[in-house]
Amino acid sequence: MTNAWTDIKNTDLVVVMGGNAAEAHPCGFKWVTEAKAQRGAKLIVVDPRYTRTASVADFYAPIRQGTDIAFLLGVINYCIKNDKVQWEYTKAFTNASYIVKDGYAYSDGLFTGYDEEKRDYDRSSWDYVMGEDGFAVTDPTLQHPRCVWNLLKEHVSAYTPEMVERICGTPRDKFLRVAQMISECSSPTKTMTSMYALGWTQHSHGAQNIRAMAMLQLILGNIGVRGGGMNALRGHSNIQGLTDLGLMSHLLTGYLNMPTEKETDFETYMSSRQFRPLRPGQTSYWQNYRKFMVSFQKSMWGDAARADNGWAYDYLPKLDVPAYDVLRVFELMNSGRVNGYICQGFNPVLAFPNRGKVTSALSKLKFLITMDPLETETARFWENHGEYNDIATRSINTEVFQLPTTCFAEEEGSLTNSGRWLQWHWQGGSPPGEAKHDTWIMAQIFLRIRELYRKEGGPFPDPILNLSWNYHDPNEPEPEELAKEINGRALTDLRDPADPNRVLVPAGKLVTNFSQLRDDGSTACGCWIYSGCFNEAGNNMARRDNHDPDDTGAYLGWTFAWPLNRRTLYNRASADLQGKPWDPSRKLLEWDGTKWTGYDVPDIAPNARPDQVMPFIMNQEGVSRLFSRGLMRDGPFPSHMEPFESPVANVFNPRMRGNPVARIFQSDVAQFGTSDEFPFAATSYRLTEHFHYWTKHNRVNAALQPEFFVEISEELAALRGVVNGGWVRVWSKRGSVKAKAVVTKRIRPLTCDGKVVHVVGIPLHWGFVGAAKKGFGPNSLSPFVGEANIETPSYKAFLVNLEPTTAPGVQS
Repeated sequence: MTNAWTDIKNTDLVVVMGGNAAEAHPCGFKWVTEAKAQRGAKLIVVDPRYTRTASVADFYAPIRQGTDIAFLLGVINYCIKNDKVQWEYTKAFTNASYIVKDGYAYSDGLFTGYDEEKRDYDRSSWDYVMGEDGFAVTDPTLQHPRCVWNLLKEHVSAYTPEMVERICGTPRDKFLRVAQMISECSSPTKTMTSMYALGWTQHSHGAQNIRAMAMLQLILGNIGVRGGGMNALRGHSNIQGLTDLGLMSHLLTGYLNMPTEKETDFETYMSSRQFRPLRPGQTSYWQNYRKFMVSFQKSMWGDAARADNGWAYDYLPKLDVPAYDVLRVFELMNSGRVNGYICQGFNPVLAFPNRGKVTSALSKLKFLITMDPLETETARFWENHGEYNDIATRSINTEVFQLPTTCFAEEEGSLTNSGRWLQWHWQGGSPPGEAKHDTWIMAQIFLRIRELYRKEGGPFPDPILNLSWNYHDPNEPEPEELAKEINGRALTDLRDPADPNRVLVPAGKLVTNFSQLRDDGSTACGCWIYSGCFNEAGNNMARRDNHDPDDTGAYLGWTFAWPLNRRTLYNRASADLQGKPWDPSRKLLEWDGTKWTGYDVPDIAPNARPDQVMPFIMNQEGVSRLFSRGLMRDGPFPSHMEPFESPVANVFNPRMRGNPVARIFQSDVAQFGTSDEFPFAATSYRLTEHFHYWTKHNRVNAALQPEFFVEISEELAALRGVVNGGWVRVWSKRGSVKAKAVVTKRIRPLTCDGKVVHVVGIPLHWGFVGAAKKGFGPNSLSPFVGEANIETPSYKAFLVNLEPTTAPGVQS
């Protein structure tokens, strides 16, 4: 989230696309109802189903799953044509004026540089014209035919209301009503917030879904302001923390990059990470990358990380492919190239796509270790449960170890919510039975592996033998110790560069925040963006001061938000080029002539002049990007791409299947279905009464949603002879499930490109262990496709067929 949950109360318009906040985030949805009650805010929902969020919306518009980009580009086109643009914001704070190279173009659904054989782009033409002074060339008048603004206008011009209806199935009048409501938020005194979740990310073009809305928010002037923003509704309470701390295969902590095989030494690695500003006087804060990286290496390997060995750069693994995400790992596993798998707090048998492939892959392991407080289908994948898990147990040689862990209520530590707030919690109960904290289990595994290396050696044992492990009890690091390690400390006296006689941080003391990190080996920091969470002032995550001047929703004294306790990212953009708030009634920051003052921590140097230093300090341009250059694999602008399994062809290029650069494995291509065989468009979703795969162990939750079902329209039920409450079989090219049919008005057929498209909704909470009745889930049916930029599996749009059937275990 660029903003915070509590900031949503400041908005005038909430748009929920790619999510179902009332259902999946019921506590956070409180702030939407607060905005409606206190500000008269309106709520728009655009979704394939009439959801619980839609039931309290002011306006609902249906959409075919996987077509959100066409809808959003249609809204951008509407805003441009109707002069609903926050012009001062757009000209000053976006790259609208930047001139793009002559080689760049877009036609037939593809950008320049596409190589069909490699399924990848040469992105060299997706960049700015550079001047002789080394800076990007701009045209502040926006008259140049190749400035970003004019290229954007041309790009979105195809997305007329008629084209949106043709692609999305959204009736033209409904689309226009949504576009009109959104466009009114181009006023400096009217803001809109976007709330999205997995309904946008879990597509082969998920990152571009989000970019399309971000671009819309930018031309409306709604980024960095109260009641605005791009607000990603993260799943479990700590999913934000998971990504922050580097638990993605291509990232280290704080969104530092894992090196590749081509980056053979530290200086080569750093050579592409200099982040020189592209315009005069801009911050380009990633110029500090070396400080963050060296401090991370010192945190990992202490004295073994030195300047003369490239800060132990050789200790880091090097990627030979873009990422070892879950899809790639299970592809390797299914090919017999993985011996063991440690599965911590995960349930791949129900959570990863193409369950048949996942089960086959687990069956080829030598060993599987699960770490979880509850029984999972993954731990029991080898058990035969009839139709629910029809597997030949005797054929599986995988040795399975179940290590019972504690749940969050049985441990102390911090959780990072969607709004980037690190909130400390205390242990509420003792672990039952043999359950142990995850930290204890991981410590035991590490200590035993290190001892094996000490005794037996190996090709390169140094990264294991030299790993920093300076904890009070090596067998179980304490949460506060880990928090301090993440925050960072001075290894030698840190002196003031302006006054060498003044010590800012004595050796051994915790740094105040990441601004004190150095690239000379004098600081260690486990995660630079978290620096400041636990410093010499104490555990800032445990703060509980709810004082809130001007009722902003910022609550700066409540816990700690990364970075630097900032509650709204890019908040300098809440004020104009003179430093005056766009909307004085919703002030965040204001320039007093010498510094920034206000109700949040400035997302800019406190003394940076408003007419000189632009708000988007992490970008080399200093401004935001309507044109993303070559930074995304599938295009500098979003463009409509169909799902890999779609009921209709891509209207811009009928030959193009799915995202042309999304990651697919050749072994999965034969399992992609066509609309001739599988005529119905399916999607997955969640239910409030069940929390993912946890609460099916609880009899109360199991009773509230007692049975696995699929949701279909009355028209589809009539077409296939299905009765409400009757059993249906739903199948794809990859698997088959049986479910009770919920026949409802909440889903209606859509007409897309002249074809009637029926939508099938499939909730995901049932399996074959727990207190709930046994059931299936959508991942028995979903395809093995990775998003083009970050490899997120594509669960939200695929094809199925459907027919009446008998209950599981009953012969037809």
